Amino acid sequence: MNTEIRNKLGEKIDYSFHDGGSESLVVIGHGVTGDKDRPLVVALAEGLNSAGVSTLRFSFSGNGDSQGDFRDATITKELADLGAVLDALGDGIKRIFYAGHSMGGAVGVLRAASDQRVKALISLAGMVNTRKFAETEFGDVTPGEGNMWDDEDCPLSQAYMDDLRGIDTLIKKGSEVAVPWLLVHGTEDDVVLIEDTHGIFEEAAGNKQKLIIDGADHVFSNPEHMRDMVEGVTAWVQDKVAAQ
Repeated sequence: MNTEIRNKLGEKIDYSFHDGGSESLVVIGHGVTGDKDRPLVVALAEGLNSAGVSTLRFSFSGNGDSQGDFRDATITKELADLGAVLDALGDGIKRIFYAGHSMGGAVGVLRAASDQRVKALISLAGMVNTRKFAETEFGDVTPGEGNMWDDEDCPLSQAYMDDLRGIDTLIKKGSEVAVPWLLVHGTEDDVVLIEDTHGIFEEAAGNKQKLIIDGADHVFSNPEHMRDMVEGVTAWVQDKVAAQ
């Protein structure tokens, strides 16, 4: 696949596609301050590719090598970015899975709840209680002046905070996700608390499953935890592909 992808603002979306020879495709979205080359995103793509599953990992606008301003990178805008990615996929793709990490996981819930093209959903430490996240992580930072986690490359914007507060929580959206859904979370995640996954899991209406990785942090940085995440997701995807 060498199609140019642009969002509705005309911003070019950077992506990496690997044809695993399957008619199913897993689209992978990253979390806030990340990009398509974040270790967990690459590891998951490589694991799926090794199992013969095609993948497309991309950077939301304003992140990585995608065009746009990081300060505009909100859940609402990234929801539209994901829509642009799905629009660009060819007819050869018969079944689309979406895997999203952290804030990318919140994007996935909203897209899967409203877009029938998404046939299965994978949430990796997915953000659910967005207002709580905003207040806990950045409540003492002044938008327009400070940065996310003191990273000068990631300025905190008012648009970002307003969007998280406006969404508030995705708990009720869980009931609108009717497709197969795998929710993965580590017990030692101190960025997006595991309670987010437990809470929305109870609302999910479809074929749902949890994969809890004992001791794992937000980005599955321990090699063993990364392996458990990749192997667990890959096995689940293979099972869903075989059942189609």
